[in-house]
Amino acid sequence: MKISIIGAGNIGKILATKFVKLGHHVSVANSRGPEILADFAKETGAIVLDVHEVVKKGELIIIAIPENKIKDLPKNLFQNVLDSVVVIDTGNYFPIFNGHISELDECPIDSLYVQKSIGTSIIKAFNNLSAEDLKNGGRAIDDSERFALPMAGDDEKAKEIVMQLVNELGFDFYNQGKLSDSWRQQPGTSVYCTNLKLEAIGNAFDTMGKEWAPEFGKQLSKIRDRAIEVYLKNLQG
Repeated sequence: MKISIIGAGNIGKILATKFVKLGHHVSVANSRGPEILADFAKETGAIVLDVHEVVKKGELIIIAIPENKIKDLPKNLFQNVLDSVVVIDTGNYFPIFNGHISELDECPIDSLYVQKSIGTSIIKAFNNLSAEDLKNGGRAIDDSERFALPMAGDDEKAKEIVMQLVNELGFDFYNQGKLSDSWRQQPGTSVYCTNLKLEAIGNAFDTMGKEWAPEFGKQLSKIRDRAIEVYLKNLQG
């Protein structure tokens, strides 16, 4: 498959490396231009291109940049993308790191913001685990320690393609609902960075339900920000 990745940070680099090893044709772009990514290309085996070329080439496009950088993508970048192309958003909204986005402060379902911003249908995936677990957490299909990754989106055919890739990477997959349900796998929920196995992640989503309320969004935001504050304090010793 021709996989295009926008973003050369930890998640983009790990996915590029793994998909190249799995035999996919991977191209990558970042906001600073292809000349910056020479070392990235050597390390991953991916082809480095301009962001417009990356989008043109991809049968599946992965957006692996912070949510606050979505607005900096070229206008109408996805305008001519075919309906058959799958677009994945891997990002999370962390205002403590990246600054506030007013739309997400009002309604913090970040993938709805991303989909509206780029103007094409997306699937939310690869956002609920750490870079370390994405890199080293994959297991064989019969391994008892294999855990599950959730995804959300409105296109069931697109989700089937994403499920195949998740399986190739060594994870079970859980189709948890529509894109409007993607809040259920955001930071602050019980499935974020908890590496639950398939049955357990299903139970966690059943417990959450699907009814969104602004009060719940505020609660998730507080849990998210508190966790980040603890993380930063631990880094400082």
